Amino acid sequence: MDGIVETKSSLNKWFVHITVALIVAVWVAPTLGLFVSSLRTNAQISVSGWWLSVFPLDLNEIQRTADPDEFRKADGDFFTVSGNLFGEESSKEIIVWGTSSRAMDAYVPGDVADLGDGESITVQANGDYVWRGSDDQLSGRGQRVLVTTRGPPEFTFENYRWMLFDKQNTQSLAKAFINSLTVAIPSTIIPIALAAFAAYALAWMKFRGNALLITAVVVGLALPPHISLIPILKLHLSIGIGKSYLGMWLAHSAFTLPFAIFLLHNYMAGIPREIIENAKLDGATDFQIFIKIILPLSIPALASWAIIQFLWTFNDLLGPMVFLHNNTGDNMVMTHKLTKLYGMYSERWELIATSTFISMAVPLVVFLIMQRHFARGLMAGAIK
Repeated sequence: MDGIVETKSSLNKWFVHITVALIVAVWVAPTLGLFVSSLRTNAQISVSGWWLSVFPLDLNEIQRTADPDEFRKADGDFFTVSGNLFGEESSKEIIVWGTSSRAMDAYVPGDVADLGDGESITVQANGDYVWRGSDDQLSGRGQRVLVTTRGPPEFTFENYRWMLFDKQNTQSLAKAFINSLTVAIPSTIIPIALAAFAAYALAWMKFRGNALLITAVVVGLALPPHISLIPILKLHLSIGIGKSYLGMWLAHSAFTLPFAIFLLHNYMAGIPREIIENAKLDGATDFQIFIKIILPLSIPALASWAIIQFLWTFNDLLGPMVFLHNNTGDNMVMTHKLTKLYGMYSERWELIATSTFISMAVPLVVFLIMQRHFARGLMAGAIK
């Protein structure tokens, strides 16, 4: 009998481990793919998936020889232009090449391509070439050469430089990134301060209407914030804070206060009564008890709620479009900027991947830093 129980327990553990592994894989794989794609070029993404990025890659490229009017040299009755198609030392290797898009694989490295009337060109595997012809033939633009190259995996941070730091990029994410932080940080700090004081008062300060206020908080959880967006915007416009960061902070704070108070109240109410009573016997005021006892003990709940609030406000799209966005676009947040970039860069997958990962980076770092408090805070703040 004991053997059967142990077998079932072992199977349950394996089932749980496999399930957790699958959940982690489902979440990590797209995130990893997005990050790898952000480090690749458009040409690489167009020919292979991110999971093949660590293997050698074959790419079709269009190259040109050097300007014949500037670099040609006399060779008897003819002229020659020589050099390297890649312009500098490269780890790429040419597999096949051609001079026409209809026959890109007409030649292998070392072959001589007859261009007619005595004109010819030969290309080596490392990109070295010799173009030979008469005075009239070697003039104007350089000879076009279509090559298929094979090279080692290449990764670059050029996409990040372009999207964040290049001043010539009119669609830079730097301003939108700062705007999102400007929205998210105060929208997290303001309600957490208000909710912590309110939660302590409802949990440990006895006064008339205490139960009624707790009921009002619970009712506030059931009200969808979307129905109040326009009325609140009209109120903000009437008092002069419409389309401003202050209005955005107050709106986010109002929407989240019921949940924050509910979560923190349940946590603080679970703190042993003896601690509070002993502090009062020693002469501590409610403010001193709150600052020196309740807050340090409530760090798990505060951290878990702060993570939820920061992730919501940083990734919010509807709120900033209603309360913040104006015709100038100077205060556009990341989520709004991304919706525009998806239309502008519909074929630039490397820039879309880079922009998306940048928008994920800060919430991801915040969650990873504070995750140890997250589960503990939610469990402790649950209904008992």
